[in-house]
Amino acid sequence: MVDRPLTLMAVHAHPDDEATGTGGVLARYAAEGVRTVLVTCTDGRCGDGPGGVKPGEPGHDPEAVAAMRRQELEASCEVLKVSHLELLEYADSGMMGWASNDEPGSFWRTPVEEGAARLAELIRHYRPDVVVTYDENGFYGHPDHIQAHRITMAALELTDPTPKVYWTTAPRSAMQRFGEVMREFGADWEEPEAAQEPGAAEASEASEMPDMSEIGLPDEEITTWVDTTAFGGRKFDALAAHASQGENIFFLKMGKERFTELMGVETFVRVKDTTGAALPEDDLFAGLR
Repeated sequence: MVDRPLTLMAVHAHPDDEATGTGGVLARYAAEGVRTVLVTCTDGRCGDGPGGVKPGEPGHDPEAVAAMRRQELEASCEVLKVSHLELLEYADSGMMGWASNDEPGSFWRTPVEEGAARLAELIRHYRPDVVVTYDENGFYGHPDHIQAHRITMAALELTDPTPKVYWTTAPRSAMQRFGEVMREFGADWEEPEAAQEPGAAEASEASEMPDMSEIGLPDEEITTWVDTTAFGGRKFDALAAHASQGENIFFLKMGKERFTELMGVETFVRVKDTTGAALPEDDLFAGLR
């Protein structure tokens, strides 16, 4: 038994990522008395501004967007009952291939050692029992997601062993269902548009959107399936708190009931473990309580 609350730390790239991939587990474990710590690495300045204005377009003020998104992030954390929000406040790097990738202060340009050292301080302070972040490809290839993975894994090497470490993922079977629902709501699933840098006449091959059919893992490779159905409404509300990005949050279009039906289980790959808990699991804290 530990002499402190069980603690979950989720390391995410941008405001709104916490709700998309881990909103269910953050809400569920908070309700179970687990201390929940969210580390958000960037300020989200490459998101949409008021009225949906895009980066690089007239009227897009990165500093104002960052301030707005911080308020939205705090509102999301209130919905999910996150115990502690920690902001690293690196500049959002934008999509892969954008000029913002290489701007001074961008997360993508930040040396991994620097980000890892800062995150390691937080790990030593909170002593999480479970750490969750992205896989090596940042789930879908976003530079800030990849960098969040890199600094998290490097920080864990600098600190005492964390009992359990997970990467977010999605089952391929669910991705097929996502495709069906997206087509139902009029989204182009088969041929996603290239993600061009706003204002640029041409797009780099490196900035193309990923092939969504290849995201996630075969079901049999997923180690951990956590039922968060009871918190689907809260996860939906947390996403809705990021109203400025509503155009980019497809899931808000389907309403709470359909959303909960589709997003009621969050899935992970366990990559480090000291508990010996049997796989597959249905609880990130299996072996710890």
